[in-house]
Amino acid sequence: MEFSTTFIVYLVGLALVFDFLNGFHDAANSIATIVSTRVLRPQTAVAWAAFFNFIAFAVFGVAVAKMIGKGVVDPDVIDPFIIQATLVGAIVWNILTWYYGLPSSSSHALIGALAGASVAKAGVHCLHVDGLGKIVASIVASPVLGFILAYILMRLVILICFKFTASKVNRSFRILQLVSAALYSLGHGGNDAQKTMGIIAVLLFSTGRMTEFDVPLWVVLCCHAAMGLGTLFGGWRIVKTMGMKITKLKPVGGFCAETGGAITLFLATGLGIPVSTTHTITGSIMGAGAVNGVNAVRWGVAERIVWAWILTIPASAFVSGTFWYITHLFFK
Repeated sequence: MEFSTTFIVYLVGLALVFDFLNGFHDAANSIATIVSTRVLRPQTAVAWAAFFNFIAFAVFGVAVAKMIGKGVVDPDVIDPFIIQATLVGAIVWNILTWYYGLPSSSSHALIGALAGASVAKAGVHCLHVDGLGKIVASIVASPVLGFILAYILMRLVILICFKFTASKVNRSFRILQLVSAALYSLGHGGNDAQKTMGIIAVLLFSTGRMTEFDVPLWVVLCCHAAMGLGTLFGGWRIVKTMGMKITKLKPVGGFCAETGGAITLFLATGLGIPVSTTHTITGSIMGAGAVNGVNAVRWGVAERIVWAWILTIPASAFVSGTFWYITHLFFK
């Protein structure tokens, strides 16, 4: 089936809308700690995060984009109707979880939606088990690694700074938290923007707009710009959950949480693994808070978040699969 250029442009635009919502929805990942510790005012924090979200294209390659484009579903199965259903499924889930203030994963919503629409069309055999296995493993691994790194960093800081007064430590870490927030935003932009790049690239490849799978520079720039713009507007409902309801953080805790999360994201992006930045920073915040004892973390809030994680892939897959089936019947 031939697809018009107008329809392809519409789908690229829809992908950039998702990318904008990804930045909007996941602004909390980059700024929740720095806002809750009152190092930066909310408006300044989102501008800071948006800038580093955008310039991430100059630091990271496109390994994650290629994993999304070729490592989740057989590229021969994908067509513009699959892409449309994928984006609709992910967007619907993002809006629902934003409305209820749940920091779910935009990344896993996109992956779940892509899998759901593809299975609706071609059955489960079109899925790449190895690629999906890595992504599912990252659901557990990224928050656990973030938790461990943040916890270790907090312990190290306590050992190094125990002779100093609390006010002096907080003063120093207010400055250091600007660096850690920048690094986390860089990692967020580097990993998350690539997922939309992969979707656009596979769309162009599947419709013959590219002779071989690659990620053009204009796609890279557009995706980072859309994500940065979304972050600039900020998802304040989720900022409140991430920064204030999980645990009470001081600048030293915010620094350790962001640094632990940033290390995790840099590692995953370097390996080409599309992890959830939401899962990562949530685990890191819990790790920083757990140094003060088990009761320092509000595990009831954490439980709600975990349920959102568990439901994200099947729920977005169901929405996208249903949407693909309806459009298939209509166009058929």
